[in-house]
Amino acid sequence: NGSSTPMLLTRDGTVQADCWTTVDGDAPIPVDVPVLLSLARWQTERERMGNRTAPLGLRLQPDDDVAAIAGDLDQLALISLVFPAFTDGRCYSSARLLREHYGFPGELRAEGDILRDQLMFFARCGFDSLIVADDAPVAAWQAAMSEMSLWYQVTGDGRRSVAQLRHGRWRCRR
Repeated sequence: NGSSTPMLLTRDGTVQADCWTTVDGDAPIPVDVPVLLSLARWQTERERMGNRTAPLGLRLQPDDDVAAIAGDLDQLALISLVFPAFTDGRCYSSARLLREHYGFPGELRAEGDILRDQLMFFARCGFDSLIVADDAPVAAWQAAMSEMSLWYQVTGDGRRSVAQLRHGRWRCRR
């Protein structure tokens, strides 16, 4: 049929309805619902958002510089990073910067051209949720979360790397 309704898949493997509204272009910004704005829209509307009571988030493209919002992170409940193609990994770097360098505590979401094989990488970079097509095999996505248990790279997700585990386990005796 070609059309599908996106679903929100959380890090723990549950599927939820997405309550966020993406505001495109110059469309009016609803006052009483959670909204996602582009970086450009945020930069022009930032001052007017101070009295907002509903949650606010940004929908960032791969070429958006996350340093531009480093001072605004306390105002944002969600940052959604768009993957236009599964071969474009720039948003992995943005996610790690947001989590590890800038300390973003809110929800970090991935959306776009996402493959099941990438799910664990999303989790390692600090993503909390993904937007997937409703015909995506959710059980396969959930299984992917448990396929790997050892990590070679250190990231901000708190899991210890193989080297850290090995060092802790094998101590030289003198």
